[in-house]
Amino acid sequence: MIRAIAIDDEPLALQVIAHFCEQIDFVSLEKTFTKQSEALKHLKKFPVDLLFLDIQMPNKNGIDFFKLLENDVMVIFTTAHSEYAVEGFNVNATDYLLKPFSFERFEVAVQKARNEYQFKNNTSVQTHLMIRADYKLNRIEFEDILLIEGLDDYIQIHLKNKTKIVARLSMKNILGKLPETKFLRVHRSFIIPINKVKTIQNKVIQVAEFSVPIGETYKEEILKIFQ
Repeated sequence: MIRAIAIDDEPLALQVIAHFCEQIDFVSLEKTFTKQSEALKHLKKFPVDLLFLDIQMPNKNGIDFFKLLENDVMVIFTTAHSEYAVEGFNVNATDYLLKPFSFERFEVAVQKARNEYQFKNNTSVQTHLMIRADYKLNRIEFEDILLIEGLDDYIQIHLKNKTKIVARLSMKNILGKLPETKFLRVHRSFIIPINKVKTIQNKVIQVAEFSVPIGETYKEEILKIFQ
């Protein structure tokens, strides 16, 4: 079951989404909000899998609100203005619904979310990540990861013999997706695969062709693992 909430400053729009969700057996619409601040408080305590999110809202537009979220949550944007479509997909939205939308079009959108959800979670022994970037879901094998680098609100995943992937995720969020026996955060801006460490010298770890600084906060944990 996909857990969802809906955020829209128009109560009637929320009623439509709630009515449509009642007809979908794999989506549980847990709550609706007309204020982003209340939705944010709820999400901090009760994370969900999917947001139905209006773009044009009084205080902050929905795209900017979505960028504030740390959790790797799917989003279906809703709006009466088609000019927001490209911007919506620039933040890797699952889909974009132009108001007024039919139940049939709504069903297509939530089916996309279902496919994405199953794609992310359909594994018994975790050997890979599913990361949304460049308008698609990318399967990344743990063995292919050389280094994960944090850049403000984004991360760069450097891969063996492949083009690096840039995704809108926090370091905290990506670390939570990685097995702690295989990966280690060594600096506020770097996560490394433990089995690819070549040398440790003068507060620098050599991983493949990368020289990675050791952050003072992480030094003790690193010494425990490699001593």
